[in-house]
Amino acid sequence: MFLSRLWRQGSAACDSKAPVASFTAAALTKKLVTNPPPLPPMKGVAFGTVFSPHMVLIDYEDGKWGAPQIVPFANFSFPPQTSCLHYATQCFDGMKVYADIGDITKVSKGEKLGKQNLRLFRPDRHVARLNDSMHALCFPGFDEAEMLKIITEFVRTEKNYVPKEHGYSLYLRPAAIGTAACLGATPSRSVRLFVIASPVGPYYPLPEGHSDEVIIKPVSLLVEETRKRAWPGGTGGRKVGANYAGPLLVQDEAKARGYNQVLWLGAQDEVQEAGFMNFCTMWKTKEGKTELVTAPLDGTILPGVTRDSILELARSWGEFEVSVRPYYVSELIEALQEGRVIECFGCGTALVVSPVNMLGYRGKEYSVPFPAQSYASRFLQAIIDIQYGKTPSPWSVKIEA
Repeated sequence: MFLSRLWRQGSAACDSKAPVASFTAAALTKKLVTNPPPLPPMKGVAFGTVFSPHMVLIDYEDGKWGAPQIVPFANFSFPPQTSCLHYATQCFDGMKVYADIGDITKVSKGEKLGKQNLRLFRPDRHVARLNDSMHALCFPGFDEAEMLKIITEFVRTEKNYVPKEHGYSLYLRPAAIGTAACLGATPSRSVRLFVIASPVGPYYPLPEGHSDEVIIKPVSLLVEETRKRAWPGGTGGRKVGANYAGPLLVQDEAKARGYNQVLWLGAQDEVQEAGFMNFCTMWKTKEGKTELVTAPLDGTILPGVTRDSILELARSWGEFEVSVRPYYVSELIEALQEGRVIECFGCGTALVVSPVNMLGYRGKEYSVPFPAQSYASRFLQAIIDIQYGKTPSPWSVKIEA
């Protein structure tokens, strides 16, 4: 099971009081801007630099959730002693809204849209993961079905900021921060849960003259043997802010040495993640079988929605073995030396799939195959076709707006 679907009404480990009742979508209020700006031209816009004019706010104070609100996008104002500014009481998630392929086709022909058809990719998984991350920080939980209703209404509100072009989307960033104005290193008794939205372009450029295909560029990874992104019993399996701040220095050093990202290892040198992505290897086993292998969700690995989607697709194809188990950098290097590696790739929400063409390890560089007809490209195309509604799937949740 991906994550528990039981929403947590607070945490017994953090609060001995009665469970906290969730907020509800029925209580949602709206205060909208008078003259919302148009969606700006998106060509060349850097990820996360343009935002839609509204956001969702839900505050937890005095032991209860307040009513959810959709309000104009604005700065927050907190005192300098606020919990999240000192003790990393912060978590987030990320999901994308896509225009339906039918709407994209109409707009490309110059047709005007009446009602819009938008699509969220596996939003239930993202909301469940956010709930789990909040639980890890001693934040109160919420009813995931109610949160999905609120997000759906927010998507309808921001419908004109979903680019109607293949390769583009509206990135949703739900997040929660501890807002208690206290310097004590204790669970924050007040929390702000919010959602902002950012129109984004394709991570990879589209081929000239093609509107529904993608090309992907491989990246190089430097294996980090000493410093760790995550460790057993830690928070590596949650999307908490501290998991992202800690690796920045290591990744910056890798980039200074000419590598794009870092390949992280566990306590026993088992392969963990690539940068902030899950990591997968396609290879031939010593017995000659084709195998897709990725690390297990042991608490050090983020339960990626894209990772889960790739595993489910691979199993449905039934063409090769799919293994979720620990494997070690020594195994990977040996397989590279023996020519058994077919390809390696990272995967995540932002870019879906990122193939690898080079590993730096102990002063040597190892070339990683990147075949023209790669599994990475196949996974990418299959997922993108679902995201835009080209391939019918329950993973793509349609929203009429």
